[in-house]
Amino acid sequence: MTDVRPLGDRILVKRVEEEEVMKGGIIIPDTAKEKPQRGEVMAVGLGRLDEDGKRVPLDVKVGDSILFGKYAGNEVTIDDEEYLIMREEDVLAVVVEAKGAKRTAKKKTSK
Repeated sequence: MTDVRPLGDRILVKRVEEEEVMKGGIIIPDTAKEKPQRGEVMAVGLGRLDEDGKRVPLDVKVGDSILFGKYAGNEVTIDDEEYLIMREEDVLAVVVEAKGAKRTAKKKTSK
């Protein structure tokens, strides 16, 4: 990838594509799919300047898996790859995968 350094509190994000087959085996065509709201941070800016002119570092870093709003960022194409450039404030959450942990749903029983 061409070296890209976003300015200020902006970040460069590559969308993470969702699986094309649903649990029931149904394949969703590309025209019916929504764009994913999950991505990987590819590059970060140096941070914004506060009122005193001091740099405020970003909370996200390169390699973080993030969730962002549906209409967040601006789409750009770099080296034939599609990316988003967005402000850090458009990031809703950093996804932290627990190692070896499995999610289980408890069934509620009535007495």
